[in-house]
Amino acid sequence: MTKRIAFQFEDGLGYQKEAIESVVSLFNGVNRQEESAIYRNITRVRQLTEGDPVRNPQIVTGTRLLNNLREVQLRNMLFPDNQLDNNNFTIEMETGTGKTYVYLRTILELNKCYGFTKFMIVVPTIAIRKGVEKSIEMLREHFMALYDGLDLKNHAFVYSSNPKEISTKFVETRELSIVVMNIQAFNKETNKLRDKDEYGQVLWDDIKHINPIVIIDEPQKIEGAAKKKSASLEAIEMLSPLFILRYSATHKRLYNQVYKLDSYDAYQNNLVKKIEVKTVHGTISKEYPYVRYVEFTKDLHAKIEIFHVEQGGPIRTKTFNVRRGANLHELSGSLEQYRNMIVQEDPHQLKKLKIGTGDNIIELGIGDNNSDISESDIIRIQIRLAIRSHLEKQLKILRQGYNIKILTLFFIDAVHKFRDSKATDGRGEYLRIFDEEYAAIIEDSTWNQLFAEFPALFKHYRDILKVREGYFAVDKNKQTVEVENWEALLDEQKLKQKSQEDVDRGIELILEKKDELISFDEPLAFIFSHSALREGWDNPNVFTLCTLKRGGSEIAKKQEIGRGLRLPVDTNGNRCTNAEINELTIIANDYYDHFAAALQNDFNDQAGFNKDEVTADIIHKALKHAGIPAEKVTAELVDTFKNELLQNKFINEKNQLTKNAKDIRNIEFKDETLKEHSEMIKEKFVEQMIAKGTKKIPVKNGDEAPVDNGQHSFMSEDSFVQLLKELSTRMSKRTMYQVKIDHQAFIDSCVSELNDLLRYKKIRNEYEVETGKATFNDQQKFMLAEAIQQYEHQDLSIQWQKKSDFEIVNYIMYHTLLPRLAIYKIVSKLDRKVLLSNQDILDIATQRIKSKLKEYKALGITEYHTIDGYVFSDKTIFEADSIDQTMLDDAANYIYKTNPSNRRAMYKYYKLDSKGEKTFAEQLDADPNVLLFTKIKKGGFVIDTPYGEYSPDWAVLYRGDNNTAKLYFIIETKIDKEDKDLTTVEKRKIKCGELHFKAVSNDVDFHWANSYTDFKNKIGR
Repeated sequence: MTKRIAFQFEDGLGYQKEAIESVVSLFNGVNRQEESAIYRNITRVRQLTEGDPVRNPQIVTGTRLLNNLREVQLRNMLFPDNQLDNNNFTIEMETGTGKTYVYLRTILELNKCYGFTKFMIVVPTIAIRKGVEKSIEMLREHFMALYDGLDLKNHAFVYSSNPKEISTKFVETRELSIVVMNIQAFNKETNKLRDKDEYGQVLWDDIKHINPIVIIDEPQKIEGAAKKKSASLEAIEMLSPLFILRYSATHKRLYNQVYKLDSYDAYQNNLVKKIEVKTVHGTISKEYPYVRYVEFTKDLHAKIEIFHVEQGGPIRTKTFNVRRGANLHELSGSLEQYRNMIVQEDPHQLKKLKIGTGDNIIELGIGDNNSDISESDIIRIQIRLAIRSHLEKQLKILRQGYNIKILTLFFIDAVHKFRDSKATDGRGEYLRIFDEEYAAIIEDSTWNQLFAEFPALFKHYRDILKVREGYFAVDKNKQTVEVENWEALLDEQKLKQKSQEDVDRGIELILEKKDELISFDEPLAFIFSHSALREGWDNPNVFTLCTLKRGGSEIAKKQEIGRGLRLPVDTNGNRCTNAEINELTIIANDYYDHFAAALQNDFNDQAGFNKDEVTADIIHKALKHAGIPAEKVTAELVDTFKNELLQNKFINEKNQLTKNAKDIRNIEFKDETLKEHSEMIKEKFVEQMIAKGTKKIPVKNGDEAPVDNGQHSFMSEDSFVQLLKELSTRMSKRTMYQVKIDHQAFIDSCVSELNDLLRYKKIRNEYEVETGKATFNDQQKFMLAEAIQQYEHQDLSIQWQKKSDFEIVNYIMYHTLLPRLAIYKIVSKLDRKVLLSNQDILDIATQRIKSKLKEYKALGITEYHTIDGYVFSDKTIFEADSIDQTMLDDAANYIYKTNPSNRRAMYKYYKLDSKGEKTFAEQLDADPNVLLFTKIKKGGFVIDTPYGEYSPDWAVLYRGDNNTAKLYFIIETKIDKEDKDLTTVEKRKIKCGELHFKAVSNDVDFHWANSYTDFKNKIGR
């Protein structure tokens, strides 16, 4: 029996914790009313075995909730809202980053912190529901360890069209209850839940009465038109939910957004796999005189693509704009196959492009090339590329020491192309081609190295029946069926009932093997599935994805690609975070440039990306980098900045630029804070808008030869080996800091700050009051006018809910790790310590103490000491950046190609963060006194500080006196910043760097520099 791999989930991923905390902190200090008899539904006739409905604790949706929302939005760099949108809150999380994990854990945190017990997870499709079921099953043990043995399986269930189940497990229970439901279960008046039972009672009324908290998974699928709500949304609102949480990567509308993790940030932070594309057309021989007519340009040229070579470089495709007389032989870099090929006429939009070859004329329409491939050959090449990609990746991963079994996923457009009952052997066209190609490849010495090197892991690789399988919709007799009327863009909700049931069964089959497929005991590695199931299944170990379709060149869209974006896990269930390994290869029947552009547009369209939109994070970063003190960057200042842009008609109501970003220099700010920092704000705003315009999801061109970013050959010379050894010796040592804190000063500072905090604090109950006046309408019918909402406050005496000093001290001690005595001294000196009995105020006070502790630790560091026996590896300290040709071609990427003739840089290429840093690298490379330099890999070498781990930027060996390398400089670059512009935290981290290297060696200096000239001044050179 195949071993099931237990996935190991991490509970400390920062971005997931932020998403969870963003929702949980919305309700800090919001008044709640527990269930009591007065709330019971007295109109409901109970049967003998029935209990009363048990409601969620009620909340007051007033100013406190709104203020909490604005604080969360400010923290997460989102525009602060000025009103609550019917208690709807939006959480945006990129596909593959653990959205389901986040909302399930958010449920448990809301239950733990506030006692909420009734949660309804609403999903738009069967496929997504099945995924949620699988997640609940896989997360049981993980959550039991985090939540005192709470078994999620005992508190969650899937609604199976049995209303009684809802009544007993959800409506009447006083325990935590989570029901997972398809929207189709209650979005029509004819649904069982909304219909009368045999006793004339309606369960729907009870569900409305308990005010469930509703979590909508993929809400954009049930959003409806812009001007009219869908029946599904109306049904959810009819439930009278306490509040609604909306989770998706692609929201249509943002209701009170509280968290955002978009595609770009997920890719930049390596939270999902990178994307590489290999194309059928990339297989054309480099000796063929290939020409593709790409487009007719606005300036009346023909853009063509041909093979091209530069001296000393590889042959690769390149585009040129041409007119009559253009010589393709010259443009190609003198490749012989293009000799005598000349453009015969000026291009015309309505005519074919004519290219003479000496013997005849090639005529190409827009989009055509002279190397057409038949449809059957295209399918065969795609399958061949997919198998080769699979074997290459698996071998590379195992050779690097990662015990990860990889999978390849094929999407096909018709089941009979995999299984064909009319064929004598039952195989469809695609399956027959796969079997032929796989059999040939595993016998080829070029591709079968994997099985030769790791025979124990691939015992059944020759058994084709075991290495590939198809998962499709199946009927009740377990026979594969086509999904009736299925089209790629069809909404699953429009499928007929029978088709939905068939899809359901198909998804169950593929999900059953999810945790077996990543074991080497299971030989299955190549999976075929109908596109109808694309949202129903994903596996983190999908590394190659291929969409097979006859006719046309439809590419895989983001939703399909999302099936393979999750980070992989090894055979112990541990997540792999190595960005060098985590890459999804797409096999496309397309040209690379077209594929990359179309995929980028699909990402942008689904994310609502507009390069001219002034988003909240643009404003936040502009204000932050302009040197405005952190305490002044408030939600109100962000609002003010945005409103001044609106008033000056610099942006429109959709926050889109109406002018060039640089024209902000003509605006005169009215707000005093904005006035004070006006010049820097404008400069940083322009920088941020320019940077936003270059944001693109990187799509690596797999048709290109890989870029070698190894060490320069001179690094193997004895002198350089010795230089690197000496540098490594000084950088490999790990240190710990020693702190001497003035305890009394720390206690006095905490007391002073907390007394200021508590001086004007009040604990209030907030009540929502609705006032509606009685009147008569035109038909003389009595009616009440629409109610006006007001909020009333009542200050509370808190003697009855007072916490003991012991409880307060214990809570602070747990979260700060400070000694009990120190906390007693702080608490005992507070003028209004009674206010700490309020949990919300206690939380704020605890965070203030933690912040003060970091400050005093940083101030009190006296020295660093090396830790014996604990060193960094040279491989991680000096690890090279992964560079591909696409990055080199994109000017937006700050890639610096070092000059080997200078003999100073360790590696051939460096990926830098800014134009200023690239200039710094160029000057290092050109300085004759630099003996050796390299960029330090982030996280490969770190210095421990009170503010967390800290990585400097550069390691530089500089020529000292008497031509010896006596000086070693580890540089922190803060380009264009003056000392006064550095934040307090930046200054203290730099001080920590100085003390660390002082402990490591007496010949290492540590400096920060805002330019290369500043660097040389500081080292006295």
